[in-house]
Amino acid sequence: MKLVTPEQMRDLDRRTIEEYGTPGEMLMERAGYGVAEIVRRLADSTGFVNPHIQLFAGRGNNGGDAFVTARFLKEWDCQVEVWLAASVQDLKGDALKHFSKMSNAGVSHRELPTKDDWDEALDCMPGGEVLVDGVLGIGVSGPARGPAAGAIQYINSRARDGFVVSIDIPSGLDANTGEPLGETVRADVTATMGLPKCGMVGLEARDFVGSLEVVDIGIPWEFVEETDCDTELELNYVTDLKSLFPRRDRNSHKGNFGHVLLIGGAVGYAGAISMAARAAVRSGVGLVTSLVPENIRDIVAGQSLETMVYAARETPDGSLSAELWPDWRNRLDIYDAILIGPGMTRNNDTLLLVREFLRESTKPIVVDADAIAVLAHQPDWLTKANCPVIITPHPGELAMLFGPHVSEVQENREGMALAAAKYTNATVVLKGAGTIIAQTEHPCIVNLTGNPGMATGGMGDVLGGLIVGLVAQGLTPYDASRAGVYIHGRAGDQVAMRASQAGLSATDLIDEIPFVFRDLCLR
Repeated sequence: MKLVTPEQMRDLDRRTIEEYGTPGEMLMERAGYGVAEIVRRLADSTGFVNPHIQLFAGRGNNGGDAFVTARFLKEWDCQVEVWLAASVQDLKGDALKHFSKMSNAGVSHRELPTKDDWDEALDCMPGGEVLVDGVLGIGVSGPARGPAAGAIQYINSRARDGFVVSIDIPSGLDANTGEPLGETVRADVTATMGLPKCGMVGLEARDFVGSLEVVDIGIPWEFVEETDCDTELELNYVTDLKSLFPRRDRNSHKGNFGHVLLIGGAVGYAGAISMAARAAVRSGVGLVTSLVPENIRDIVAGQSLETMVYAARETPDGSLSAELWPDWRNRLDIYDAILIGPGMTRNNDTLLLVREFLRESTKPIVVDADAIAVLAHQPDWLTKANCPVIITPHPGELAMLFGPHVSEVQENREGMALAAAKYTNATVVLKGAGTIIAQTEHPCIVNLTGNPGMATGGMGDVLGGLIVGLVAQGLTPYDASRAGVYIHGRAGDQVAMRASQAGLSATDLIDEIPFVFRDLCLR
């Protein structure tokens, strides 16, 4: 999905109104309805029973969106209240029209037109379980002042006990650069209108934007196509992924959905390959086979009952031995995709196996974890592959592979991922907050699903298993990577909203994957 500047978004709004004949009042109606759906879904997923939903509105169009949101939530029998960071007399245009509709629908409101009013409220007024930020929009050019600053301070203070949804952009964030301009709302979810704004994907912005939802307000597709964006970076979003998952034929059998081979594990590291196998099963693939050292075969088989587990020769320290290669070399053609790396440990046998698989396999290979680490300073081996390759490094692994310091990778994630893709001719999945998917033949993609609770052991193994399963089902490496990354992050978000970030584990995420598929395909 394209990333646009605030100026481009305003132009798209103008064209939709003037050339397509859609009144601005209707665009605001659609925006508010979309936000209301997101708020209700958030309230349901977090387990709140009739939560108090507190909406904060400024005097501009974001405030108008908040008024519409409040009206719909009221119609759905939610407990809502609007706090206005202005006086009613300050409202005009479409915002005033929707304020009148909201009032007629019986939504109560409170006017706090000065900073002192907000300071007083901060001292004595409790907040809601869900806080909806409609104070400032994408047109802000300087720090919040007066009642707007007071509203932002109030929201951030009450966010300790309530979830925050920002309308269009977190109030106080620069939509062009992603920099906080002063007091800035830290949202759990941002519901942006029409198209995501370019500043939302910046490193600084991610602590404020949270999960990003895009609300369709009816901008004609041809207008979007005609918009030339300043950046080649695009957002990984569900609407662009749905076409990758067609309806399954009723006469299907397991052979129709691919067979994956997962290679990894070592004594003490059986969990990594086990979680990768369980995630591959959840990807929808027909068959999953794991190749592991003899001493962990029973553990892996017990962890993933749907997986066929083969034992292979192992080294004295309990990892896979390169001596397995002659026995397995001629078996590779029965598999549709291969994952190598989870839990293999870093030793010379692992390096030899990775080299052989890259050199000999004609089936796509996902190179992950220790299989990347053993190629440190040897990225040329990736260029020698006779098959499509996906590499899934975290910043430290990419730094080891190509030599720069980790800080250099983090400062230029998009550029480093693109450079790695060009050098190796592989699809590069650079993991982290704002995972980047890069391939030379396609737009560079940034993914904003996921949360800090996913910074825990096993998450990368789950992603590897998910991606390889999608490749085996016929998706291209690029499509499998962007779909796998989205599903992975979305599953983590859904678990965290229902439970917590702190308590999130990789196995929790695996069990959530089937429910995320409902975002992509009905059946």
